[in-house]
Amino acid sequence: MLIAKIRRALVSLSLVALVFTSTPGAVWAGNIGTAVAIEARAPADDLARVQGVLARDDVQQRMVALGVDPADAAGRMTPAELSRLADQLERAPAGGDGFAILGIVFLVLIVLEYTGTIDIFKKVP
Repeated sequence: MLIAKIRRALVSLSLVALVFTSTPGAVWAGNIGTAVAIEARAPADDLARVQGVLARDDVQQRMVALGVDPADAAGRMTPAELSRLADQLERAPAGGDGFAILGIVFLVLIVLEYTGTIDIFKKVP
């Protein structure tokens, strides 16, 4: 009789413990602003951009020539330095020399003029 009461009490206690552990607790989640989300993500994005540039062969060769270990370059920068470098990479010219592009465009226009495809230069035969 005593063993049956102990067993019943243990089963009841186990069921109560199961119910309390299986029900989720209350969780509060608030809204965050766009600026906060961008600021939280910015260091990871900056690091990814800088590591993408540092992974190029020509950049690594130049770093070795300057005496910098390419594996440690991004890890030695502070978040402010990474952000500043990533901003400079964004503003760097991607097309190279602008005069070379203008020269190529001019040559293409002259070839098209001589072949008769376009008529931009009126005095060219």
